[in-house]
Amino acid sequence: MHVKQLDHLNLSVRDFDETADWYRRVFGFEVVERGTYNGQPWGVLKSGDAMLCAYQHPELDKQPDADEVAAAGFHRIAHFGLRITDRKQWEETVRRERLHVHYGGAYPWPNSTSWYVDDPTGYSIEVALWNDDTPRF
Repeated sequence: MHVKQLDHLNLSVRDFDETADWYRRVFGFEVVERGTYNGQPWGVLKSGDAMLCAYQHPELDKQPDADEVAAAGFHRIAHFGLRITDRKQWEETVRRERLHVHYGGAYPWPNSTSWYVDDPTGYSIEVALWNDDTPRF
């Protein structure tokens, strides 16, 4: 058996509406499903084939450490990557949204270029542009 692709990521966020709006403006994600869980909003955000599930936890004021994750049931990742295909459009989005790009800007890898930004809750995102839009190693 082989995995075809990553289906989605679950994220605990401070504010669902703020998060959904930010991912819409920055990456073109749209809310395709929503509901409530434990009295808090959640939703599925989709852009192309990429999906994120966001669950609001208003008490979340920073990325929790490992002990907090276990105690509170938060989802936890170090960073995740989103692939783009248009450098000019991405750089225009960075300027328009005044995104802070870590490590001084675009980071050149042997077969790609990456930008590292944070979402409103503080999740780190690697924005990857592969040479010729083809992952190579």
